[in-house]
Amino acid sequence: MRIACALALALLCCATAQAGASKFVGLGGNPGLRSASALILDAEGNIIYGKDTETVRSIASITKLMTAMVVLDAGLDLDESITITREDRDTVRLTGSRLDYGATLSRREMIMLAVMSSENRAAAALGRTFPGGMDAFVAAMNAKAKSLGMVHSRFADPAGLRTENLSTASDLARMVAAADDYPLITEAGTTQRLEVRPYTRRGPLTYGNTNRLLKNEKWDIALSKTGYINEAGRCLVMKANIEGEELSIVLLNSFGKLTPFGDSNRLRKWLLAGT
Repeated sequence: MRIACALALALLCCATAQAGASKFVGLGGNPGLRSASALILDAEGNIIYGKDTETVRSIASITKLMTAMVVLDAGLDLDESITITREDRDTVRLTGSRLDYGATLSRREMIMLAVMSSENRAAAALGRTFPGGMDAFVAAMNAKAKSLGMVHSRFADPAGLRTENLSTASDLARMVAAADDYPLITEAGTTQRLEVRPYTRRGPLTYGNTNRLLKNEKWDIALSKTGYINEAGRCLVMKANIEGEELSIVLLNSFGKLTPFGDSNRLRKWLLAGT
């Protein structure tokens, strides 16, 4: 009787383990991704595919996920108005912005624009208006990274314009998992279009999401952020549901504006072909 019970328990444990295992783990072949670093994890953190996951690289605007988390962790008033000033201009790469000096939006709207549309001045304003100013904000970014176990990461500014914003695919997977716990960040990362009114005497501005995969009906995306500077190449991180499974996707340093999206589609095709 004891033997029968033990056998039944063993079979039950085996069945439970199999039921919880990702159908994508252990796939053969290669998805042929062109990104220099790539990491795909299942919901339990198991590696489905990894390529050069520990190389430290510039991460460009992927940085803005950390920016949003630090602001939200501080419990600042999301309805408080923030006005763009000359301090928020990009003096590193001299990029432009549709938010002119004097443009005023709520802190919530600034987070939305920073994440969904990678608005650099919005991100800079979030750091500038942090208690203690920009230095305190960058220190908080690095403290947050340390708390998440991102041991190979460093943050230097809230917009990701400086080359010194550094991380690895493995560390960014930790950051994506953490960002997924913030409803405003997931909303921002999946909102396709947003209309804002930063000026009292002008019409509204309409912003679009930088992740074109959100327009693709084949993709079910729960969180996303793109990034680009010359030193970082094209970058993309996502949480996406594929065939009923939630996957974390990190793609770093690819060349060509559309390569991260092409890699994402190649990845999806590889996953589906192996099941």
